[in-house]
Amino acid sequence: MKFLELKIPPLLLLIAFMAGAWLLRAPNAPLIAINFHNMLAVIVGLIGLLAIMLGVFHFHQKKTSVDPRFPDQTSSLVAHGIYRFSRNPMYLGFALILTGWCVFLASLSAALLVPVFMFYLDRWQIQPEERILESIFKQEYLAYKARVRRWL
Repeated sequence: MKFLELKIPPLLLLIAFMAGAWLLRAPNAPLIAINFHNMLAVIVGLIGLLAIMLGVFHFHQKKTSVDPRFPDQTSSLVAHGIYRFSRNPMYLGFALILTGWCVFLASLSAALLVPVFMFYLDRWQIQPEERILESIFKQEYLAYKARVRRWL
């Protein structure tokens, strides 16, 4: 299924999965309430948003492409800041936002979409990106991969 590689922008994928989670939610779950459950959802989502913002910030610092559909346009390897802890903080952020959304929806069936989302990103976005980055940055990227985990 190589035809799926680098085709769907991760933000669009996140929106589609959030819509799917909405459709799978518990039909009578209250959506607006100030309680621990909803506060947890907001906190998880905000941590995800922060991870995305830090990732984009570090890409801009290095003046390299943020567009995940064209990893071959990457001009610099970003390995500082949040990239010392995760090779994919923006994708991790998307997964956290989706997780927070599923917690907010109070739906176990919706939450089952999170690992599917992560699998899709891992297989058809991250692995192709890594092959391209390895061809561009060679040993520097291999060393980075050896010391920093893919997700967290």
